[in-house]
Amino acid sequence: MKSLSTLLIATAMLVLVGCNTVKGVGQDLQKAGSTIEDAAKKK
Repeated sequence: MKSLSTLLIATAMLVLVGCNTVKGVGQDLQKAGSTIEDAAKKK
């Protein structure tokens, strides 16, 4: 659970740093959602 929290925080930081436009925010959130979904499927 602790590693999942760390992963979510790191992803959120990357999303905030990496996006320059509203469109970019949407794309970044979509990628983060896909990553989280993939991680959940592996468990």
